[in-house]
Amino acid sequence: MPIVSLSLPDQMLKSMDEIQDSIGFSGRSELVRAAIRLLLDDTRHKDALAGRSDAVIVVGHAKEDEEPVTRLKHRFEDIVKTHVHCKVSAEDCIEVFVLAGDGKHIASMAKEFEKEKKIRSVKLLLV
Repeated sequence: MPIVSLSLPDQMLKSMDEIQDSIGFSGRSELVRAAIRLLLDDTRHKDALAGRSDAVIVVGHAKEDEEPVTRLKHRFEDIVKTHVHCKVSAEDCIEVFVLAGDGKHIASMAKEFEKEKKIRSVKLLLV
């Protein structure tokens, strides 16, 4: 198996070690392989989405990083049926988008959120 070197911040390594211990991975390599498998599966799932679909996208971001959320909300307004903004702390916000429309367009919206550097987390749920 080829070896790939990675540079990771200390906090990420600490979090990885905690996950490794709590879930029972035999080492960091096993944990990284599992994480990559999840990412690949998620990407394949989005790429396969087609036809009329209903979904929810949940986006987490810092309070001051509202611009990409607003920009993308307007760009995809044809599929956004409901948008809820929730300030969960003095510095953190969660956005919930209820979507209906073409599956490829829904997947495209999720991917655009994922590309944004200021967005902390993006979850796509099909309903």
